[in-house]
This record gives sequence, C-alpha cells and structure tokens, in this order.
Amino acid sequence: MNSEKKVVRFIITRQDQPGAAPYDETFEIPYRPNMNVISALMEIRRNPVNSQGKETTPITWDMNCLEEVCGACSMVINGKPRQSCTALVDQLEQPIRLQPMRTFPVVRDLQVDRSRMFDSLKKVKAWIPIDGTYDLGPGPRMPEKKRQWAYELSKCMTCGVCLEACPNVNSNSDFIGPAPLSQVRLFNAHPTGALNKAERLESIMGDGGLANCGNSQNCVQSCPKGIPLTTSIAALNRDTTFQAFRNFFGSDQV
Repeated sequence: MNSEKKVVRFIITRQDQPGAAPYDETFEIPYRPNMNVISALMEIRRNPVNSQGKETTPITWDMNCLEEVCGACSMVINGKPRQSCTALVDQLEQPIRLQPMRTFPVVRDLQVDRSRMFDSLKKVKAWIPIDGTYDLGPGPRMPEKKRQWAYELSKCMTCGVCLEACPNVNSNSDFIGPAPLSQVRLFNAHPTGALNKAERLESIMGDGGLANCGNSQNCVQSCPKGIPLTTSIAALNRDTTFQAFRNFFGSDQV
C-alpha cells in the first residue's frame, strides 16, 4: 500500500452514554506504515474531526499495555472480536468498521463494562487463597506435564473476546462463558487451589454453568492467546460428573 496521499477510512459505532441509541460516524486519517487500530484511534482523538470536516467528540475506548497482555482494548473489528493493539491496518479491509462488544453493556463508544465476566470469576473463586499472618513458605510444586497445560490456561487476560464470540452468552442467558470455566480447571489443577475444587465445580453445575455450553467452539477459534478452552470445558464435564456422584454417595465413596 503506497503511503503517499493515502488515507485510512474508519466507520465507528458510537454511543454517547449507557442506554443511548448507537450511531455510526466516519473518519479519515492519513495512512502510515505499520499503523495499528489503536494508533489510528489515537490520531482521531488528537484531531476529532469526522470525514465531513465537522468537529466531534473524541472517541472513547479502553487500552493499557498496547502489547496484547492486558486484554483491555477488545472491540469488534470488521465483524470479528479481537484486540485492537495487534490489529494492523495493512491487514484489514477498508473501510475498517469498529464496534463495541455487544455481550457487555456499552459505557460510551467502544468502551464496555465487563463486570459480568469479573462477577463470574468471583462466582467460581478464580483465585488461590494463600494469605496469612505469617510466611507460608514456597508453594507446592506441580508435575511438569500438568504445569505445561496449566500454563496455557494461565495466559487468559480476561479480554472478553471468547464471551463475545460465544452464541450462548447474551442478554437472555446467564451462562458465565468460556473464560471463567477455563479458570476453574486452572485453579483446580494447582495443589493449593485443589482444596477448593469441590466448591468451584459445584458453582458451575447449576444455572449458567456447563450445561449452557453448546459446544459451538467459537471461543477457541477467537481466543487471541490460543487457549484450549473447549478442552477445558470437556475436562470439566468429566470432573463435574464425578462431583455429582460424590455429592450423591458421599465423598468417601467415589
């Protein structure tokens, strides 16, 4: 693509406040080699003038690390949920359409409230309780084979892309989604986290849990970190089956 007199055209879905009607606004900015969507949005923010030459309000969106680690800059780019910091303009078809993820409530423009996902992580206790009033010393070691697959699950950056791609996560469903489910498997695999294994499994055995997964596999295809989410869900189906038998017969019988 020749950078001389070239422009990049964006169609951005905007929303002035929560609950307001969304509308599209078009922007054109000078092309630069190796430009990503984030740098383009920064350019628009510095000079908030739309393609008709009218001044407008700066675009609002979330960002932080700019290197696909924090997960904050998720949005729908040309119909696909992904990270805008790694979406290169040269690899996108123009006009480039930017939309907020609709799985989550829109705060303003491309900024969304991902509290739904964070509340789900609280529900499944996606942490390991190690706090104490004294030094607990080094934690237990994990077998190398388990450590390798657990490390892949630990790459989750709570970006919300898998929830946006999942057809079963919507306003009419209380399904917690692939990311929180995968975190159950991750923390249950840890020797210390396994102390709360039954509690985590029981939290996904009811409404909004595993039974709501339709196995569309959109999540594993869209995950920017390539996390084997469907593998985790399959393993959790097995684990929750065993847990159901333990609950019925007693933990000392299974």
